Amino acid sequence: MPYYQTWEEFARAAEKLYLTDPMKVRVVLKYRHCDGNLCIKVTDDAVCLQYKTDQAQDVKKIEKLHGKLMRLMVSKESGAMETD
Repeated sequence: MPYYQTWEEFARAAEKLYLTDPMKVRVVLKYRHCDGNLCIKVTDDAVCLQYKTDQAQDVKKIEKLHGKLMRLMVSKESGAMETD
């Protein structure tokens, strides 16, 4: 699966993928120090979404999305989500 070019597009697709079937979705973060790249992958084994960056400002965006997905995973109601 190719990488998404824009962060907004990736974030919307990742959130939508999680909300369709929360029990199957996995989130993987991978940092390669030698390249300076941070990759985030969201998959449910049928669909794989990937975003890669080497920009420091994107790290905060990735951290925010990761936190949002983690809050969704631990919340009791599958549809209850905080709005930013």
